[in-house]
Amino acid sequence: MMDCTPLFRNAKKASRALNVLDKDIISKILLLVAETAVENTRYILAENQKDLALMEESDPGYDRLVLTAGRIEGIASDIRNVVKLPSPLGHILMKNTRENGLIISKISVPFGVVGVIYEARPNVTFDVFSLCLKSGNACILKGGSDAINSNTAIVKLIREVLWENGIDQDILTLLPAGHDETTQLLNARKYVDLIIPRGGRDLIDYVRENASIPVIETGAGICHTYFDEFGDKEKGRPIINNAKTRRVSVCNALDCLIIHEKRLKDLDFLVGLCSDSGVVIYADEKAYEALRGKYPPELLQKATGESFGTEFLSYKMAIKTVKSFEEAVDHISEFGSKHSEAIISENKNNVQLFYNIVDASSIYSNASTAFTDGSEFGLGAEIGISTQKLHARGPMALEALTTYKWIIKGNGQIR
Repeated sequence: MMDCTPLFRNAKKASRALNVLDKDIISKILLLVAETAVENTRYILAENQKDLALMEESDPGYDRLVLTAGRIEGIASDIRNVVKLPSPLGHILMKNTRENGLIISKISVPFGVVGVIYEARPNVTFDVFSLCLKSGNACILKGGSDAINSNTAIVKLIREVLWENGIDQDILTLLPAGHDETTQLLNARKYVDLIIPRGGRDLIDYVRENASIPVIETGAGICHTYFDEFGDKEKGRPIINNAKTRRVSVCNALDCLIIHEKRLKDLDFLVGLCSDSGVVIYADEKAYEALRGKYPPELLQKATGESFGTEFLSYKMAIKTVKSFEEAVDHISEFGSKHSEAIISENKNNVQLFYNIVDASSIYSNASTAFTDGSEFGLGAEIGISTQKLHARGPMALEALTTYKWIIKGNGQIR
């Protein structure tokens, strides 16, 4: 087992230097990292291929692990977008002058050192670094063994940019992929200020249960779309297909379609496009009967208890029939993960009620849940989707990587 304490200590020291780093220098570094990523596409893809060779294509994680020239260009574009965003640091969140003359201000500041534990998504390495640097945080990354070659290559390139520009390379640290290193990170209270897990429910549960450092939960998404009694089927058909098939391995993908029983006659139309992508449907009894003979039989199965509350991360989807709006909301409350929930309806009252009473980080009406993404929300890149309520919720970007401190200016006051 490697002793990671020196790495943690170096990251803590490097984080202090970030507090005085000029904003123009930060922008320069990020633009150079974006340029370097594109220029070294062939190298990154070659290392990524080493990881892919060890994973079955049928594995739900395969798509998340894959890097392409197009995806690298998209990553570089996200980094450039982060550069354009205003710095989240030094904002005066509150200021007042007390009767005794003390001037008290509340100012946004970095956390310091952010630890991120994630699974087979090498794009996260770029995203986390860009957001942490822009927000003045050092970052310690603990990627999964599935992406070790990809992550090592990416970190190597970023650290080279830092070294060439006289910036402490220890603002970015990649830990070995072992389990022991994870345990050390989760308990590095003296050096690490915040832990963010990105991945499936098992990873998030493990981090929450074993960390002695504050944790922001991100990742697991069990997403529903409710097609209301008053839904427009012409809108619903492409929305449902996009939410399910745009990219099945990500947390904002549709897992369960809820349909009002009065619209079962439209169900085959609503899911018709899904069959083109080979989506397997696990339908409850009423939905199964509505689809029998109208949806490819090899793709249609009867739902079981396990069909609901499952994050499929693949070309699979459950269908639940309800008798009322209230029953739909109850189903979401029982089986959702507080990530992203949608309603398709032309009834303004139902839409507003859905907004008001459904408990999730992102609530949609008449749109695909695929938009739950930091870039799509205008935040630049993202560090994850928070499903909790303390500090940050939904797509987390620059503001979520800051906390605050109080500045008190006096002139001899005593109490």
